[in-house]
Amino acid sequence: MELIENTLSLQSFFTISLAIIVLFVGKGLNHRFAVLRNINIPEPVVGGLLFSILFAIVHFSIGISIEFDLTARDFMLVYFFTTIGLNSNIMDLVKGGKPLVILLFATILYMAIQNVVGISVATVFGLEPIIGMLGGTVSLIGGHGTAIAWAPTFVEKYGISNAMEIGIACATFGLILASLMGGPIASFLIKKHQLKPAQIDDKNDVGISYEKQGVGIDYFAFLHAILGIHVSIILGYFLNDALENAGLKLPLFVTCLFAGIMISSFVTPTISKKFSWLSWDARGLAMALIADISLGIFLAMSLMSMQLWVIVDLAGPILAIITAQFVIAASITLFVVFKLMGSNYDAAVICSGFGGISLGSTATAMANMTAVTQRYGASHLAFVIVPLVCAFFVDLVNVVMIQTLLSFF
Repeated sequence: MELIENTLSLQSFFTISLAIIVLFVGKGLNHRFAVLRNINIPEPVVGGLLFSILFAIVHFSIGISIEFDLTARDFMLVYFFTTIGLNSNIMDLVKGGKPLVILLFATILYMAIQNVVGISVATVFGLEPIIGMLGGTVSLIGGHGTAIAWAPTFVEKYGISNAMEIGIACATFGLILASLMGGPIASFLIKKHQLKPAQIDDKNDVGISYEKQGVGIDYFAFLHAILGIHVSIILGYFLNDALENAGLKLPLFVTCLFAGIMISSFVTPTISKKFSWLSWDARGLAMALIADISLGIFLAMSLMSMQLWVIVDLAGPILAIITAQFVIAASITLFVVFKLMGSNYDAAVICSGFGGISLGSTATAMANMTAVTQRYGASHLAFVIVPLVCAFFVDLVNVVMIQTLLSFF
């Protein structure tokens, strides 16, 4: 930890330690205020937003900025998606085949609409139409990573000198709205249509329900879950290298997700029969706890590290673009996605995830669904198809869509 030229830099250990504190502050506030639970605001979102606002106040009041070493954040994401893979199997994918295809096509259509809305609003405000793309899938569906990756192209080829700032600002506003939108939409749908999970007593994929907070976790069950996760991550590393050598570059968490699915489908059943002392319960409480903590710390780190003071000067036109995108995203989620996905409980949970990815990130989508299922019950289908659509297919489609649109400018 060091202070240089009014910037306080926190090393990785202090960053992740603070993220744990932020996560538990969020959990404490959700426990204290029932309204936060009732509208399904994810716990790390509550804590992360609170601390990002506090850091902004520190910046404006005494002029000190806080920067974080976020190296551990990506590892938390890998950990989380590996648990989701282990929670799934080939039969889940077969079951989710048709809903997965429907959700994918709905998402692609929405992505096209999102870019049209961004370009249209930018034009209305007298801005260069291409700036609207920065308020479209480049920063919203794409998130901070995509916005940062494409910013140099907008600067060098199209002369948008502040493309990086605009992209980051849009991604930040989008992440906040996505974190606050998905849960309340799902809660509204569940209450309005009186929806219930297909299997009331089924175990959650991430975390445990509020009614089971006092349930204990077996010592060896926790160790077995750690073993399963790390075996899957090792396989995910090899798979990632093999695909990269073949010319297909994917995020590590995606290949670890697939590795978890393969192990859950083909390795775990054999181990359970022949080596029971090595078996792990992929849908047990230990795995759900690890998933909850890893996702919570990832999202807490993402939100608490937002430098809100950077986007103040860009707030006007960007807020107009983001407001329009929010209205469109909420409308499509409520009136299109819910019906396309079957108008049942799984559809409502999927809507919370869609609300997360439409303006935020895959992690936001998963956090939204976690908050909903902890309150109302498990939805394995949602936790299978949403990460596959969000973490794999959407990234590939977005690259093609951005390149295609840029060719018209």
